[in-house]
Amino acid sequence: MKLHTLQPAPGSVKKRKRIGRGTGSGRGGTSTRGHKGAQSRSGYSKKSGFEGGQMPLQRRVPKYGFTNPFRVEYKAINLGDLQTLIEKTGVAKVDFELLRSNGLVGKKDKVKILNRGELTSAVEIVAHAFSETAAASIEKAGGTATKI
Repeated sequence: MKLHTLQPAPGSVKKRKRIGRGTGSGRGGTSTRGHKGAQSRSGYSKKSGFEGGQMPLQRRVPKYGFTNPFRVEYKAINLGDLQTLIEKTGVAKVDFELLRSNGLVGKKDKVKILNRGELTSAVEIVAHAFSETAAASIEKAGGTATKI
């Protein structure tokens, strides 16, 4: 193989359609736009959601509810998951950095500890939020629940 013999694979490169270059080209005259109507004219752009005059979907479906701009999304972590993490790493304090380094949360997540599973280790747990039952279970196991 030599550099001057290189060429694209057959069928991978298509010639562009040259429109409006005279009647002899086969694409002159109306330039593949048909006759008359908005779509044949320059400057035409279809309105997004336009359905040919039929009532569009976004107007047929009723408005419903609202989005609370102050909602805080938490990444839920269960006590059972924390127990397996503690057994795996053997730490005395579970904080955001430990959870992040073990892939349980992302960099921008807020963490909420929930009471699913069982915690047997007495550890200090630091998170953004705790459910009441999770905080009680942590205290019962001899640990502390600290909010960030």
